[in-house]
Amino acid sequence: MQTEPLPGAPTGRVYRYYDFVMAAFVCVLLCSNLIGAAKTAEVTLPIIGTFIFSGGVLFFPISYIFGDILTEVYGYGRDRRVVWAGFGGLVFAAFMSWAVLSLPAAQGDFNQKYQESLQMVFGNTWRIVVGSMIAFWCGSFVNSYVLAKMKLATGGKWLWTRTIGSTVVGEAVDSGLFYFIAFYGIWSTDQVIKVVIAQYLLKTGWEILMTPVTYRVVAFLKKREEEDWYDRNTSFNPFSWRV
Repeated sequence: MQTEPLPGAPTGRVYRYYDFVMAAFVCVLLCSNLIGAAKTAEVTLPIIGTFIFSGGVLFFPISYIFGDILTEVYGYGRDRRVVWAGFGGLVFAAFMSWAVLSLPAAQGDFNQKYQESLQMVFGNTWRIVVGSMIAFWCGSFVNSYVLAKMKLATGGKWLWTRTIGSTVVGEAVDSGLFYFIAFYGIWSTDQVIKVVIAQYLLKTGWEILMTPVTYRVVAFLKKREEEDWYDRNTSFNPFSWRV
């Protein structure tokens, strides 16, 4: 297994699966924000009662699982690049949504009604868009930072403590920032807090349930890539491009 090279050593390795993991991460991120965010679901659970949640919550936590895998195998620096790729994708998606919806719809009942439907699904308010981007950016970097530091502290042992521990912190930042930026002053403070707690528990629960899958993927990648990165000399500046 390879660890972080000494300062000045070449780092231009070519990985077989890194690009695929990056593509999967960005795909999940965009789909969960564009498709899932517009759907509000309601289910009745034993003891808990009525539970309301965004459809995207079922899939957005997968992006954090990818973040854990990237940091654990390839290191904070390479995960940082993936986070920026995802952030760029969100910015472009927001711009494209605005540009397309700003175009006047063609004449005809179908086109006019279709424009209204598109507006309902993709016409998010600026607060939701900004909240989503800021929350994702901050939460993802916090998640990666905590996992990298915990890996050093544990000497690479007890992977489950890192994947769950980093998600507990990262998702708290993500959920707290998003809902307060997007809905504070629109919803009551009590409602915002309740939604934040509910979404946070659901996202964190996903990470715990997916731990066996994370273990398998991490083991597979470490073996095939012959890599097991430790961020001993890494710059944790989120704006740095250096691996």
